[in-house]
Amino acid sequence: MGVNDEIWELEVDPFFDGKRVDQFLAKKLPEMSRSYIQKLVDDGAATSEGQTLRRSARLNAYDTVEFVVPESKPYEVTAEDIPLDIAYQDADVLLVDKPKGMIVHPTTNAPGGTLVNALLHHVDDLSGINGVERPGIVHRIDKDTTGLLVVCKNDIAHHRLSDQFRDHSCDRLYVSLVYGGALIPREGTITSMLGRDVRDRRRQASRKDGSGKEAVTHYKVMEDYGPIAMVECVLDTGRTHQIRVHMAEQGHPLVGDPVYGGTKSKWFPRQPELRSLVSELRGQMLHAAVLGFIHPRTDEYVRFRRKPHDEMMGVIRGLRTFAGMDPDAPGPWDRETT
Repeated sequence: MGVNDEIWELEVDPFFDGKRVDQFLAKKLPEMSRSYIQKLVDDGAATSEGQTLRRSARLNAYDTVEFVVPESKPYEVTAEDIPLDIAYQDADVLLVDKPKGMIVHPTTNAPGGTLVNALLHHVDDLSGINGVERPGIVHRIDKDTTGLLVVCKNDIAHHRLSDQFRDHSCDRLYVSLVYGGALIPREGTITSMLGRDVRDRRRQASRKDGSGKEAVTHYKVMEDYGPIAMVECVLDTGRTHQIRVHMAEQGHPLVGDPVYGGTKSKWFPRQPELRSLVSELRGQMLHAAVLGFIHPRTDEYVRFRRKPHDEMMGVIRGLRTFAGMDPDAPGPWDRETT
């Protein structure tokens, strides 16, 4: 136990007689997310009469539960003066429009140049829930995926946003370009259990053995250019590489995706003008265009939109021109509602 750890002594009301430890603590400490409470309980933070409690342990009325919340660790990641496109910020949250090629948080192979390094330069206060390497980070998007990502400036905001992401109550709409446009069913839902591909650790895959975590993607074809289509994807879950895996496993890899087949020449259109648009792309054409959630302080629904970045918009304009469409027509990122 650390010197500055926070210790809660909580008496079990009769209402919670027979209830689980994690349910009791989540109700008593609403400023903390349920997932964070469960993690601490699993680490031995909850005791009663000197006995460590499991999260599933049932409580008796008038028991006393001691719950230890460790102090936040100081940041050990270097702040870097990296430009950020900040779409919105207030005292609790910050919305970043992440560029292609930027990793969200530091790793052993990439200790610098990340979104976290940039945030530490631009923002004075960030939540400490995810530790020293991920301050303020509630969710991630892949290195070469562009678009909106929310960052929390304090722990209460972080807990409340984390709950929304875990409960799938946030609105997340992605715009993608995929191969096989005319062959894609116009809309549908893809559900599978996603986990690491046993043959290639860089990849995720739908697991036939039932392992992995449930992933649900709702998709709709928004524009059909013949060999390529613009597809809108709405997520119920946020698994690693979810959209990329689901579309590739349907036989429609994302244009430019080097991991899931989107750079293979067999997918390149025969038409020279289209082939030149996509054959040199490296990095999936995927953009987090819309992000909506209940604001952690005001309890009001807020919604943010950003159009795809220049590279992807250039491809979209070229595809639209080829298909006889208005190259500058509004897209899913322009709509007020999904």
